[in-house]
Amino acid sequence: MDLSVIIPAYDEERRIERGLAGVLGYLADRHLDAEVLVVDDGSRDRTAAVVEGIAARDPRVRLLRHTENRGKGAAVRTGVLAAEGRLILFTDTDQSTPMHCIERLIEVLDAGFDLAIASREIVGARRLIPQPFHRRAMGHLFVVLRSLLVLPGFIDTQCGFKLFRREVAKDVFARTRIDGFAFDVEVLAVALHRGFRVSEVPVEWVDDPDSRVSAVSDSLRAIRDLLRSRRHLRRGTYGKDGPAA
Repeated sequence: MDLSVIIPAYDEERRIERGLAGVLGYLADRHLDAEVLVVDDGSRDRTAAVVEGIAARDPRVRLLRHTENRGKGAAVRTGVLAAEGRLILFTDTDQSTPMHCIERLIEVLDAGFDLAIASREIVGARRLIPQPFHRRAMGHLFVVLRSLLVLPGFIDTQCGFKLFRREVAKDVFARTRIDGFAFDVEVLAVALHRGFRVSEVPVEWVDDPDSRVSAVSDSLRAIRDLLRSRRHLRRGTYGKDGPAA
């Protein structure tokens, strides 16, 4: 199988059908042998029922379920560990980064990198609809703290569009511990610790005003998770360094 697409979903009844249509349409246009794994993270609405209806019509779609809400990081981990594709992508329900941007990430992996992360901030990126000022301000504060505490050297670690070689994704996510929104930082920290090569790639971005991210509460939880990741790195929780770390 060429590709596994992981979509974490929590209370996404209104958006999941549109998001899946975009992903499935792209895969059909490119004639990719692919699977789409939607991980329902304990939704309280009809998210799972909507996905089950789509899966009944399209065998490329699989539904995985958490019985309770555990967090985006946990949902992505569940999807990655169940994925069967040669390449593994995780992307958000709202498709703020359009699926066609995967082509840039594939080029990077073809050039020898192990993991390609989408970036809304580096040269070449295009914000077709920008985020509100308060969310960008909180994002910049997070970048400063992330760089000081855990992971310097990257501009945008939080864009929900990342592509892995299968063996790299399995190795990294089997070691991760953080279930919340800062899981992206832990994923990259573990990948570098394991000696994998990571590249930041400019993409298009369209902000969704119906975002589930809270600028204040989720930012505070993310800072807490940064401290947890720093502690795990110091204690050696993630295992031995990789050969090129």
